[in-house]
Amino acid sequence: MSVDLINGGKMNFYIADTHFGHNNIIQLDNRPFLDMIEMEGEMVRRWNDVVGKRDDVYILGDFCWSTKPDDWNDICDKLNGNKHLILGNHDIKKMPVKAESNFVEVTSYKEINDCKRMIMMSHYPMPFYNHDHYPNAVMLYGHVHVTLEQKMMDEITDYIKENYPNNYCKTINVGCMMPWMDYTPRTISELLINRKMV
Repeated sequence: MSVDLINGGKMNFYIADTHFGHNNIIQLDNRPFLDMIEMEGEMVRRWNDVVGKRDDVYILGDFCWSTKPDDWNDICDKLNGNKHLILGNHDIKKMPVKAESNFVEVTSYKEINDCKRMIMMSHYPMPFYNHDHYPNAVMLYGHVHVTLEQKMMDEITDYIKENYPNNYCKTINVGCMMPWMDYTPRTISELLINRKMV
């Protein structure tokens, strides 16, 4: 039995920066898709291959590029699971009820316990996060994609781990384009194993 299984077989998954409806993101991220139709079809397929209808998915921002609630409803209807949205800078700032109704909750920041881990979630990376002095705490984020900012975040976390022994600084970018994500929601166990943090 997977260590990720929780109440009644439900699981938690994490992903960020899906950018549904964003044509230019394919070129900006160098995503391996011909066009937005192929990207969205493949991302929906990968999502539904791993996420069950009762599972919880924490989306760490920049979910959908559109400001039209019908576009949000359309993509959410295709995706399995109970969706929790942690807002990103490209999400609708004043979300209409029609769009917000797709989510269990819409918030700017979230903390949960998952598989005996304390999980802190924000769209934005935080090298100094709540509970960073606990070995079982993990900070998940998105926003920086595969950029110089992500490289800087890696350098900052390496520096903290080397110079501040009481700060574990376990941070993971769950942007869908990261190699360990492969455009698929991931469990905390998968993330920790792929990032060699277990």
